[in-house]
Amino acid sequence: MSAAKKIVVVSAGLGIPSSTKLLADMLADATVASIGSRGAEAEVEHVELRNLAHALTDNLLTGFPTADLKAAIDAVHGADAVIAVTPVFSASYSGLFKTFFDVMEQGVLDAKPVLAAATAGTARHSLVIEHAMRPLFSYLHAVVVPTGVFAATDDFAGGSELQKRVDRAAGELASLVTVTGSHVSAPSTAHPRKLVEDEFANPTSFENLLKQASEGPPEY
Repeated sequence: MSAAKKIVVVSAGLGIPSSTKLLADMLADATVASIGSRGAEAEVEHVELRNLAHALTDNLLTGFPTADLKAAIDAVHGADAVIAVTPVFSASYSGLFKTFFDVMEQGVLDAKPVLAAATAGTARHSLVIEHAMRPLFSYLHAVVVPTGVFAATDDFAGGSELQKRVDRAAGELASLVTVTGSHVSAPSTAHPRKLVEDEFANPTSFENLLKQASEGPPEY
């Protein structure tokens, strides 16, 4: 049997309990069920950004992550897919949510399937996924599923309509994960960006560095 698909859920809810966390749990459960219906297994890891708020600020100031923050970033890096959920602040994703993705190295999300979701008090913010979240993840070279899930406070009371959107988005994510694998083909993978760890994996020898320096710049 193949290894279980790893789904990492990034939630930026601040309250306890939190509607953002509630939506994140709904999406995680639906994704696991959808992957299971396709004959595969899935395991879910939750990253609660509320618990990393101080670490994220410290990383912005020092450039170095704490052990907990590094573990969260490594979890996203090693995930087969990511479910990212944010509350809406000032008509966009929260600062805590944005900071988490700001401190990642470029390339961590390259060609990785992402399900984007958001919560807010009213439906006036329902386009936040399209005008804020989708451009963010596109810039990070992730593959964002077609259906984003927005939930206003009233949506949780309605139940069935929200669940339909959750199930549809989860099905799209499960399809990407089970059919094409953890990294979906995307134009950006033709020349994938290198991470810091890639540079250390195959460093240029000191001898070659000296040789390159002695030869001078190339002629054009």
